[in-house]
Amino acid sequence: MKRDLLRILDLSDREILSLIRSGRTWKRRGGSPGSPRPLAGKSLAMIFQKASTRTRVSFEVAMTRLGGHALFLSPQDTQIGRGEPILDTARVLSRYVDAVMIRTFGHGTAVELAAAATVPVINGLTDLHHPCQILADLMTAAERGNDLRKMRVAFIGDGNNVANSWVEAAHVLGFDLRIACPKGYEPDAAVRKDAGRIGRGEVRIVRDPAEAARGADVLYTDVWTSMGQEGEARKRLAAFKGYCVDAALVRLADPGAIVMHCLPAHRGEEITDAVLEGPHSAVFDEAENRLHVQMAVLEKLIKH
Repeated sequence: MKRDLLRILDLSDREILSLIRSGRTWKRRGGSPGSPRPLAGKSLAMIFQKASTRTRVSFEVAMTRLGGHALFLSPQDTQIGRGEPILDTARVLSRYVDAVMIRTFGHGTAVELAAAATVPVINGLTDLHHPCQILADLMTAAERGNDLRKMRVAFIGDGNNVANSWVEAAHVLGFDLRIACPKGYEPDAAVRKDAGRIGRGEVRIVRDPAEAARGADVLYTDVWTSMGQEGEARKRLAAFKGYCVDAALVRLADPGAIVMHCLPAHRGEEITDAVLEGPHSAVFDEAENRLHVQMAVLEKLIKH
């Protein structure tokens, strides 16, 4: 039976930890000529309805290092752009390739694709979830010596798709997550309810960034205005005033805390340049780890 990865709740705690171990193994191998090529002869279709740097490059390089091949499909290059139902695209692609990755707007599109496809479907990002990003984040936290079941994470800013996936990860693994956001910008209520049924971990919503940051092992932030929300930029800038991850906020965290950001960053808005480039920053290790953990995901789902 095929497996999909549409959200963090599609994985058990043991599966998450296994993927991270596998990602760290692939990272140590470094893509050397002698590395295993478990996906030789396999192909990944990558559907992009949202622009990308890290998602496209990391998935394409991941398939190459695993011995396979990746195909980039934009709306302009496919019949999706001319109105072909996602159902029909899913059924046809399933006869050509071994897995499909989609980066799109509405999460329902990814769900519909997965329901119709007979090969694994991976969510490269939707407006509701970003599971591959959080797997890379967790791998980075583990590399820096954090116990993923006991760490304390502070998410500062918009309760967006990344925050939603952090909520799910906290409940699956059991760590403490505090999200500081203005009223009206909380993570999705349905996601919080679904994840909360697991009964592990503590997720708290607070208004004061200092309250969230105090004693944290990980400080995390993301842009205040995500792709597709450009019309709300001025309103959001006003709403998130005071939610910047700066040196003062970092000082409230644990002395060994790391700072993460999924990129791209608006330096001077949600994070200062000094913090992004400072000694606590793990941002570019985190970006690199997208490649390694996605190798683990692709290997697991395609060989399953």
